[in-house]
Amino acid sequence: MKARTLRRVLNAWPPFLFAGIRVVEFDTYRYAKVRLKLAWYNRNYVRTQFGGNLFSMTDPFWMIMTLKSLGNDYIVWDQAGEIRFVAPGREDVFAEFRVDDAMLDEVRAATAHGEKYLRWFETDIRTASGELVATVRKQLYVRRKRDRGASGGPAEERSGRQESL
Repeated sequence: MKARTLRRVLNAWPPFLFAGIRVVEFDTYRYAKVRLKLAWYNRNYVRTQFGGNLFSMTDPFWMIMTLKSLGNDYIVWDQAGEIRFVAPGREDVFAEFRVDDAMLDEVRAATAHGEKYLRWFETDIRTASGELVATVRKQLYVRRKRDRGASGGPAEERSGRQESL
């Protein structure tokens, strides 16, 4: 699927659509920019950005972008996530994601012999003026797929899920 098509799908996806989350840019699998609109329907009790939406706006991007950038020879899953709230979000906020060649080379080298690799990615959520609202960290599990010829096909290729993370 082309990145532009995925951008349209994500913008129509109910968890994003009804939370006020919009993918602003996603023309390649190397860069994305996401906006979380502050509206009456997604504010918390004290009328600031709801923390769950701040985390949600970052949720799929590192996994999808890393998977698409590495290609079909890799398994990529979200392993862990955490958020640190810094300031109340009293306006629309933005998150940006960049996958660069150095990171991809690092992952390829760490998984070259079939080992799993756990890597943390950090994303700042900021207002349009640059004020830091929160920092989200996501840990990805990455591994090269096993050679199908050696064992008749690994369990994750049959079931769509890795047998042991």
